[in-house]
Amino acid sequence: MEKTWYLKRINIFQGMSEAEMKQLDGITHMKHYDKKSLIYLPGDVSDQVYLLKEGRVKISKISEDGREITLVILEPGEIFGESSIVSDDETRSSVAEALENAYLCIISRRDFEEFIHKKPELALSITKLMGFRRRQIETMLEDLVFRGVHERIALLLLRLADRHGKAVGDKKLIDISLTHYDYANLIGSTRETTTACLNDFKREGLIEFQKRKVVILNERGLKERAKYED
Repeated sequence: MEKTWYLKRINIFQGMSEAEMKQLDGITHMKHYDKKSLIYLPGDVSDQVYLLKEGRVKISKISEDGREITLVILEPGEIFGESSIVSDDETRSSVAEALENAYLCIISRRDFEEFIHKKPELALSITKLMGFRRRQIETMLEDLVFRGVHERIALLLLRLADRHGKAVGDKKLIDISLTHYDYANLIGSTRETTTACLNDFKREGLIEFQKRKVVILNERGLKERAKYED
């Protein structure tokens, strides 16, 4: 019952009938991943689709020289590993890692393909989702080329606040624990440079730190640093 309740709350599955939800429930199974566990690596067979029930998952790419760049941090209710359904990729090209203890609903690629074959609107939703994520990656690449590190880290903090932020009085807590190394991977920089930028923002009164979390003190000032356009 709990799994069906959860599946109903995933955006791309909303609007399905009870019979369809029961069918979906029957082809999924639950699995727990400890914090820092790897869910898949480049070269792994693309034979499963994942639905994030609890926790957070990081999707990243590793360059030939071993550098990591984080593409997205996923929240509960999001789907990942779905690109093989549309592109027919046989192996993974990215890394999926549990940032926190995580529970996933897992569907075999074959079962999911059979399921969406009967629901073309679901296939369309997945295609739109992939298009949205592709645009996110394109924006990230544009930022790497055209923006300096201070702009990139300011933009990142604003975007993380939109996705993971909690209002605390007139401040905004980015409610996700990240190391400076994690921030560096999210903007394509080094840990040392990223730490220096974050410390600059702290001295300017734009942010403060609460353990591994950032609190935005001056959103307007951070937007000015990011050259942010609403």
